[in-house]
Amino acid sequence: MGQQIALMSLVVRDYDEAIQFYTEKLGFTLVQDTVLDAFKRWVIVAPPHSKGCSLLLAKAANTEQQAAVGNQTGGRVFLFLHTDDFWRDYTKMREKGVLFKEKPREEVYGTVVVFEDLYGNLWDLLELKT
Repeated sequence: MGQQIALMSLVVRDYDEAIQFYTEKLGFTLVQDTVLDAFKRWVIVAPPHSKGCSLLLAKAANTEQQAAVGNQTGGRVFLFLHTDDFWRDYTKMREKGVLFKEKPREEVYGTVVVFEDLYGNLWDLLELKT
């Protein structure tokens, strides 16, 4: 099999509000939600039918981690959500109240738009050109 990146940790303020955003607004699947102790859960979400990297929602446990919520990359686009139908997903996300930072645009590599998650992390919704 070789190697692949399986999970990316995303620091969140609250497990349940993060699950709600990713499943209801972005249409992700809740892959796993396991209680580890009184303060910690193992929560994984992923785009539907994804065979790639999933997100591990990690609740901020201290002041330093809380400061990183919503700004894990210093204001740069953090995650890239690829789609096979840009306009379908863009329309669904707009209807569900996802905040877009710009209008969709055509680039040499595909159709793209920047959006924010519930904490302010920036994402690209991207349909690559074939």
